[in-house]
Amino acid sequence: MPLILERGEDVDKRTEAVKNFWRTGKLNPQCNVQFGEGGAGTFSDGKLTTLIRDLRCRKVLEEMVEAGAPEEIIYSHKPHVGTDILRTVVKNIRQKIEGLGGEVRFGARVTGLEINSNRVMGVIVNDSDRIPAEAVILAIGHSARDTFQMLYDLGTKLTPKAFSMGVRIEHPQQLIDLAQYKQFAGHPRLGPAEYKLSYHSPSGRSAYTFCMCPGGVVVAAASEEGAVVTNGMSEHARNEANANSALLVSVTPGDFPSKHPLAGVDFQRKWEQRAFQLGGGTYQAPAQLVGDF
Repeated sequence: MPLILERGEDVDKRTEAVKNFWRTGKLNPQCNVQFGEGGAGTFSDGKLTTLIRDLRCRKVLEEMVEAGAPEEIIYSHKPHVGTDILRTVVKNIRQKIEGLGGEVRFGARVTGLEINSNRVMGVIVNDSDRIPAEAVILAIGHSARDTFQMLYDLGTKLTPKAFSMGVRIEHPQQLIDLAQYKQFAGHPRLGPAEYKLSYHSPSGRSAYTFCMCPGGVVVAAASEEGAVVTNGMSEHARNEANANSALLVSVTPGDFPSKHPLAGVDFQRKWEQRAFQLGGGTYQAPAQLVGDF
């Protein structure tokens, strides 16, 4: 049976930790918007668009409906759940896994691997506890930088890759509705409008929007002390006054400060720490008008 090790806490404790961070600016590096039950997606819009045609997609949607997601995600062209409902869904999925014999351990940060003759023999948790294991799947997302460092120190082959970085751009939702729906803006059957933009430069670099949140909010999403990261979040109703999305530009290993496998992490930290300083050192993001930017 599977054993899931989660460095953060269950969704209820995690929600309280995140609310406390937003209220007081006191960051818990192990339990935040990135780390904890459900991962970064728990505090997001819960968009389920994959752009693939795998027959198993419907099975995933059906499992989510069984766990408490709205039935409309089965047939909606652009299904979304909303962070308010997702918190219940992820808890119910975890309880189903446990009911079938699986185990989930919270507050269990993987700090090492026991390797013998190039084979994994066990996992070290919280620097001291050993769990025997012959097969280990690392599903660590992009923020577990200490895990990347641990793997590098073990001699694991790591290859730097291109990624994207940028800012959150925000507009009044009414402005987006008017731009997309024209004279039909505000019609109750339409819902808040979305958009998706992209630009491909002749140089090969691209700029584009991602994770557009109609009727949502921009939230602090740091997972390291002394650094600012933002994310977008919508509840199921998407009824907040503003729309926001990530506005990103592609970066490649050629932009990084060195050829070290973790140079991309250094590149990210540089700008996240600079944003923290510009925001006053309180995890509030610096903000400016688009024209000034």
